[in-house]
Amino acid sequence: MTTQTRNDKHSLILARGAQVMIRRGYHGTGVQEIVQAAGVPKGSFYHYFASKEDFALQALEALYRPRLERYRVALNEAPGTPCQRILAYYRELTAHFSRQEKPEYHCFIGSLSFEMAELCPPIGQKVLAILGQSVELLADCLEQARRQAEIAADSDCAAIAEFIGNAWEGALLRMKVSGSVTPLQRFLDQLARLLECQ
Repeated sequence: MTTQTRNDKHSLILARGAQVMIRRGYHGTGVQEIVQAAGVPKGSFYHYFASKEDFALQALEALYRPRLERYRVALNEAPGTPCQRILAYYRELTAHFSRQEKPEYHCFIGSLSFEMAELCPPIGQKVLAILGQSVELLADCLEQARRQAEIAADSDCAAIAEFIGNAWEGALLRMKVSGSVTPLQRFLDQLARLLECQ
């Protein structure tokens, strides 16, 4: 088996297995369900992963590394001022959900947080690390806004970034429960007021 083939199979198991775990939860997903979704024998799973916990840790990294990179690009390389880039990013996400007949959102990191953060410290630490990276990216963009006098000179950019991240996650949860994008639209309204950019 070539290195490329091994990498492809590893990525396939991660992608297909993560989708199962996102929908069924950590405890509701066994190794058998993961390998069935990937169409590989059970032995292949243990060739790439030491355990289901190891799989979850690798899946978190595989799913959120590209998402964090897209976030970084949106906040740093898109047109507009820092505040405009932040608002544009969340407007685009809200528009994405608005186009769905019934807004659907399955949050892998949220699901693992609820199920495993206390029971499995390595998963809890990985979740915190990913959330921390997201806050840092947003805080860096807000720092640019502060330097450009878009927001107050005494703004606590890290605290504002954490507040925005928490508010967004809460809005997504409310959207999932209600089946409506109204919580996201209200989030956007308040974000625009917070950043004082329309």
